Amino acid sequence: MNIANIYQGAFLWIAVIIATVLIQWLVASGRKAKQNGAIPGKPPTDLSHHDFVFRAWRTHQNSVENLGTMLGASFLAILVGVDAGWTTLLIAIMALSRIIHMVLYYAIATEQNPSPRSYFFMLGWIANLALLVLSFITLLS
Repeated sequence: MNIANIYQGAFLWIAVIIATVLIQWLVASGRKAKQNGAIPGKPPTDLSHHDFVFRAWRTHQNSVENLGTMLGASFLAILVGVDAGWTTLLIAIMALSRIIHMVLYYAIATEQNPSPRSYFFMLGWIANLALLVLSFITLLS
């Protein structure tokens, strides 16, 4: 059996993570481009959480900031042979947490910390950490 078959579920959730970031990119850049005087590549720094353009941009930026560790831990776990069931579950939790984080960030204009989205950020972070710990355990055993 090859790695693609063993980790098919994990690869599916990795694809969901990548698709989520692409959708966020489209939403953020599309909404920003509709603003008067929008300058490509310049972040909406003069806005706050009460503006959807800022929230869409921050949602995308937050996902990009997490993408390296999410994909890194995912592929490390696959390459070192962490149990496929645990790998798939933890990547699914990361993907679903990012989607719920996105929806909450789009829907709730708050500068409160922690906000409802913070809990899903942390859930994804913990799943990412767990996947990395399992990779270390597998490597060291």
